[in-house]
Amino acid sequence: MDIAKLRRMADQIGNNYAAIGHDNAVLATADHIRKFWDPRMKAAIFADDRAALGDIAGRAIDVLASGITPTPQSGGTDFNSVNEVGHNDAG
Repeated sequence: MDIAKLRRMADQIGNNYAAIGHDNAVLATADHIRKFWDPRMKAAIFADDRAALGDIAGRAIDVLASGITPTPQSGGTDFNSVNEVGHNDAG
């Protein structure tokens, strides 16, 4: 996978969450990457130079690399259980 594309994707995710505040954006970005990125994508971004990422995305990768499992910071990654309504079932 093209690392420049992964960097751009991670930064776009972080920028999309920036409006919820820096610390929450870091956790939301980490949560999104943890849930939606293929293991090969995660391995490539973890092995990359985090200085090449924006602040939010770089810190999100740090969070994941440290083994922390972030809690959802937005409804975008909070999924319904069977027969439950009110969350996001997209994805």
